[in-house]
Amino acid sequence: MADIDDDWDPLRHPGHYFSRIARGLGRIGDARLRSLGFATAQLPVLTALKDGQRLSQTELARWAKVEQPTMAQMLARMERDGLVTRAPDPHDRRSSLISLTDEARARLPAGRAVLRQGNADITSGLSSEELDTLVSLLKRVLANVEALEP
Repeated sequence: MADIDDDWDPLRHPGHYFSRIARGLGRIGDARLRSLGFATAQLPVLTALKDGQRLSQTELARWAKVEQPTMAQMLARMERDGLVTRAPDPHDRRSSLISLTDEARARLPAGRAVLRQGNADITSGLSSEELDTLVSLLKRVLANVEALEP
């Protein structure tokens, strides 16, 4: 029988909170963005294409740090919902370039306002110095996580 670490308390470790925060932010974000026709999972694509960029599915998957099949499914839903369009890549006949539709670009400012308000809500009660410290610490943790990724 394996030894059990009876002293393990997930509430004393940051990973527990990162996980709960990420899931909570996803639920809250989806609820708040729904009326605009956006979802939190789409944010990397919306961000990457926000200024009129045209990127391939491969580039978007790399940007969003997701697998190709996941990006393909997301882009199919976004295309169905009128958020993105595909055009042939003039440099690669096997590929297409993805861009935001005019309708999606028109909704982006409202989406950014929702996200700004969400960030204000989740950091309510923190001073600007505390917020700067939090962001600085989170950047360091993210760098550690990214260094561990295969």
